[in-house]
Amino acid sequence: MQQLYGCAAPLILLCVSETVEVPRVGGPGSGLGDAWRVIVRNDNHNTFEHVARTLARFLPGVSLDRGHEIANVVHSTGQAIVFTGMQEPAEHYWEQLKGAGLTMAPLEQG
Repeated sequence: MQQLYGCAAPLILLCVSETVEVPRVGGPGSGLGDAWRVIVRNDNHNTFEHVARTLARFLPGVSLDRGHEIANVVHSTGQAIVFTGMQEPAEHYWEQLKGAGLTMAPLEQG
């Protein structure tokens, strides 16, 4: 299994270079078991510390140190996938991060 930041790759963020929105092919309620991605985008109004603390506060298994690592990826690449999983928890984490003021990409499925 691939290791990044000393953790198994599926358990950590994935860095992305751009967000591509694809048309939805299923109807409402479809795709509940597919992987959904929560993506935080870089912006000019959130501090590095706020991003790190917010990620640590709302994402399970993310410590403050890990939040700083993720915030660095967001800052250096423009965005980062911070959660991949089922739709319901993805929506929950997306709402929490958005509510805390982070700049979020639309939820992605796939």
